Amino acid sequence: MNGIVIVDKPQSWTSQDVTARLRRVFQTRRIGHGGTLDPMATGVLPVFVGRGTRGVEFFEHAEKTYETLLKLGITTDTEDIWGSVLTRSPVSVTEEQVEAVLSRFRGEIMQVPPMYSALKVNGQKLCDLARKGQQVQRQPRPITIHQLTLLERGEDTLRLQVRCSKGTYIRTLCKDIGEALGCGGCMQQLRRTSAGEYTIEEAVSLEALLESENPEQFLRPVDSMFRSYPALTLTANQEKRCRNGNPFSLSVPDGTYRAYSESGEFLMLGKVESGIMSTIKSFFEP
Repeated sequence: MNGIVIVDKPQSWTSQDVTARLRRVFQTRRIGHGGTLDPMATGVLPVFVGRGTRGVEFFEHAEKTYETLLKLGITTDTEDIWGSVLTRSPVSVTEEQVEAVLSRFRGEIMQVPPMYSALKVNGQKLCDLARKGQQVQRQPRPITIHQLTLLERGEDTLRLQVRCSKGTYIRTLCKDIGEALGCGGCMQQLRRTSAGEYTIEEAVSLEALLESENPEQFLRPVDSMFRSYPALTLTANQEKRCRNGNPFSLSVPDGTYRAYSESGEFLMLGKVESGIMSTIKSFFEP
């Protein structure tokens, strides 16, 4: 079985837990996921099966969209509501103050990764060090918040929609927003609603996958992750050169394309420069 299944990850499961179970469902060792979700989080988790795993690397830089509930007035050691409470503060902020603070977090910003993360320092995961009570100096990293919208205001909560770049920690964003508002805050809920080309409307529950007698029905073709790029059909000679890894002439504008055989097989993601197409990544069966 080859392809991509869009899982609606349930709460309390790690991304690795999901892929481990799906190895048995799809009866293959070749499986990987497109972007880790915290155990607390739910939502879109693309899982790549068989030769579909060749597409995992393209998800490293995929934009992602989340809905999160920011709990104001509480800070925790993990930056989410599951952690140990560090401080409690009264909450008294106006709509104007909220919007003024949110505007500061849109665009390119610097973010300090949380201690409770899988990032490694000197070969050790930060989360492992944090559980031992150790703190490590972390360098701020550039991220991009493409969209940050207030969806709903509660008495001491803010429901936000966030579209962001790779490497963004929504927990840390919640903490930083709460700090900027002067009352502190932590993440209470998190749901990923899109990742790259895939949306929550396309996702299937893990329960449905585990109970299905035909899980292959949920697999999407590998080329679905590149559907934003135009498609090209190669001639037999061009296909032969493609399969041999050789560049070939093609009279189309410069850019990135999906390349197919005359029979409709997805061959590769290719790049055209000055009338010459070369392979970015091949996906045909050898």
